[in-house]
Amino acid sequence: MNIWQSVILGIIEGFTEFLPISSTAHLIISSEFLRIPSSDFLKTFNISIQLGAILAVVLLYWKKVLFSKKIILRIIAAFIPTSIIGFSIYGIAKNYLMDSLILIAITLFLGGIILIIFEKQYKKKNNQIDKIITEDNDKELETMSYKKAIIIGIVQSLAIVPGVSRSAATIIGGLSLGLKRKTIVEFSFLLAIPTMFGATFLDVYKSRESLLLLSSNDIVVWIIGFVVSFFTALVGIKFLLKYIKKNDFISFAWYRIGLSLILALFLIFKFI
Repeated sequence: MNIWQSVILGIIEGFTEFLPISSTAHLIISSEFLRIPSSDFLKTFNISIQLGAILAVVLLYWKKVLFSKKIILRIIAAFIPTSIIGFSIYGIAKNYLMDSLILIAITLFLGGIILIIFEKQYKKKNNQIDKIITEDNDKELETMSYKKAIIIGIVQSLAIVPGVSRSAATIIGGLSLGLKRKTIVEFSFLLAIPTMFGATFLDVYKSRESLLLLSSNDIVVWIIGFVVSFFTALVGIKFLLKYIKKNDFISFAWYRIGLSLILALFLIFKFI
């Protein structure tokens, strides 16, 4: 992998990490189109540069988390089932699922369909898009039941399958439990902190022997990807928070479906 490829992947990771379109799927698809050979380093790179995006969350939300024990406890409650499930199927996910473009095409498509169906049902129940953005958002985060937090954590674990999208899973899970849009979006941001730190730590530990053999170029490439993902994540977070004030997630659903169809056509022509 060269520096320009690292920059491109960093931009893609940072901007898509918190959108309900699967950053992992975009990184894998982009790596294919950039003709980057599949390797343990590439897989670790795609997992670990997400820390750059997570650092952006820490920068924007550290006061909210640091000074609220109630929010911290709910993040921990949600993270516990995610960590258990993620640890249990880590090997399967990295060694088999992350190389499957066919699986990604399917999950992107099905995720888009589910998002559209869910949004239509959600609007019927609520009559309109939840546009209320007030101080009550922090209060809802602090008073969320631990049961809801645990359910969201379980739903988030589905995102270990490439193409599902951690953000989409948590958002759908939260809205189905009656949380406001901004509340679940911000909780999704905060839950990403321990989730991605845990995923990166586990991957680095499991791959420690091969990582010791990294060249200086590999290290430079990783650092650049990390830094780029941090800055583009700041843009992505602010974009999503502004977007949800007046919009639902159906546009993202159609994007997922369109991308899945393009990927399907690519795979068809590739194997003809």
